[in-house]
Amino acid sequence: MKKTLFALLAVTAVLGAGLLAMGPFEAQAGPPKQPETIDLAAGEELYAENCASCHGVNLEGQDNWRSPGPDGVLPAPPHDQTGHTWHHGDALIFNYTKLGGKASLAEQGIEFNSGMPGFGEALSDQEIWNIVGFIKSTWPERVQEVQSVRTESEQLRGK
Repeated sequence: MKKTLFALLAVTAVLGAGLLAMGPFEAQAGPPKQPETIDLAAGEELYAENCASCHGVNLEGQDNWRSPGPDGVLPAPPHDQTGHTWHHGDALIFNYTKLGGKASLAEQGIEFNSGMPGFGEALSDQEIWNIVGFIKSTWPERVQEVQSVRTESEQLRGK
């Protein structure tokens, strides 16, 4: 139990520090923003093709996702309301998906052995946003509201 709690706290600290560092946003006009037009049906299809094998058909994640495997890498977390995806703003979710976990955090000066690959070579920005939009659309309204506030805060810090 203590190992699991420590691992969860460590990941939360690493991701939280990444948000504060805002490293990859310094060269941009600001953090990436979700476009006004999102195709949820395309996002659902793209999620099934690119994400479901690790994060689950029903966004449930892998078993024991809070505990590192023998290689020290955490299993894929759920993207439903039981996971921590909604604890982060859109820009972090987008960059983590586009660049991959390790590269996204490395740009912020954080060394973290993430199993999340980058999809920026395989998917367009719009396709990534469609996936993010689909994932967000599955969350209960209250979770969406909390995540929206985090996105607004992230955008303000990035200006």
